[in-house]
Amino acid sequence: MAKINKHKIIAILGLPGSGKSVVINYLTKKLECPKVYFGDVTFDEMKARGLEINEKNEKSVREDLRKKHGIDYYAKKIIKKIDNINEHTILVESLYSWTEYLIFREKFKNNFQTIAVYSSPKTRYARLKNRPERPLTAKIAQSRDYAQIENLQQAGPIAMADYTIDNNDKLDKLYKQIDKIAEEILK
Repeated sequence: MAKINKHKIIAILGLPGSGKSVVINYLTKKLECPKVYFGDVTFDEMKARGLEINEKNEKSVREDLRKKHGIDYYAKKIIKKIDNINEHTILVESLYSWTEYLIFREKFKNNFQTIAVYSSPKTRYARLKNRPERPLTAKIAQSRDYAQIENLQQAGPIAMADYTIDNNDKLDKLYKQIDKIAEEILK
């Protein structure tokens, strides 16, 4: 008999600075559910290697892990975490690659929903420059965009998202969009 999947997974997608963290933090409080962050795989490895947390080291470790263990490495690590969570609804932040998307779709079937958060490059680069944690210059942010789109095929999951949020305006408009989508997903 096939194992029935107990989880409803809501993955938040988007390029750096789009507002994924704002969306996921809002949903975590609203839905009172846990979240898992793909970036923790990178940060855990950086700590294990004794590396300083910065963009250069993050990129190096991300690329090294995928080169050594395959493009599906992050998805497999995060699914292991999810399998150990005893909650029905789980939020996933920063699923990036087309491969990761396909693995999650296969594993969780119709219990896997995606929300893409869109912000223009101009808006995202301004946010990234001014964020208190790990700020990026516009040049570095654009380089990261290109790397994520070209190397990770990040555009695929965003293009195939079940829902899209426009995050170029004020927070109250963002929250209204999130509320509407959350209500629909959890019907």
